[in-house]
Amino acid sequence: MTSSDAPSGATGDPRDNAPQFVLPLVVRMEKTAPPTRTDALETAARAVLTLLSDERATAADGEWARAVRDWQDARIRKVVRRARGAEWRKASALPGITVMGRAEADAPAAEVRVFPPVPLDGWPKELVKLQVSGTDLDDPEPPAAPDPARPVLWLNPCLGMSAGKAMAQAGHGAQLAWWDLDEAAREAWRRDGFALSVRTADPARWAELTASGLPLVRDAGFTEIAPGSCTVVADHPSLRNCHTSL
Repeated sequence: MTSSDAPSGATGDPRDNAPQFVLPLVVRMEKTAPPTRTDALETAARAVLTLLSDERATAADGEWARAVRDWQDARIRKVVRRARGAEWRKASALPGITVMGRAEADAPAAEVRVFPPVPLDGWPKELVKLQVSGTDLDDPEPPAAPDPARPVLWLNPCLGMSAGKAMAQAGHGAQLAWWDLDEAAREAWRRDGFALSVRTADPARWAELTASGLPLVRDAGFTEIAPGSCTVVADHPSLRNCHTSL
């Protein structure tokens, strides 16, 4: 499966002719204590999965179900904004879910709040004022090798993406994996707290991954990278046997 957040318009794809929605994510970035990049990416991916599995989104009469259906019927756009201090407190007061990452010795745990989808031009005032640019984070040390028994979202090693852009792409990859899983695999992942890793593939591995048939994200090219760029491959253990052996 592949997916992109392509632009709306009469493209021949019915998703582009539907009303367009966006999934807002806000990462907490206090000036003196930002999270690490990898923790933020992994937390954003887990936040998307947490929303997709929430009863408010999945139940027929759930309060977020209609918005989630409308969003998924079009392109699965996601936008990451940053907030701190009073901005974060105001954003946290809106309906949504805050997902925590893992604290490290020299950085706090990432905090990412995901909100139900909103119309592309209908952001709540508390969120529309938040900045998209400047979401730059670093890893003080290279992240450890991922657990091969758990899902890994592999990033394209040839693309330079800001942390905010990479967070959105990781969320896309996690969502495509979720769509491809059967209910038993989804429930097992949910019980495991949506454990996953986000890592940058080495170039040789990336070539294998993109040819594997695993869920692949292609970007629309609105920001930072060229249209059609492959950004993420979602390598979930339950999907490996269904596709080319890696």
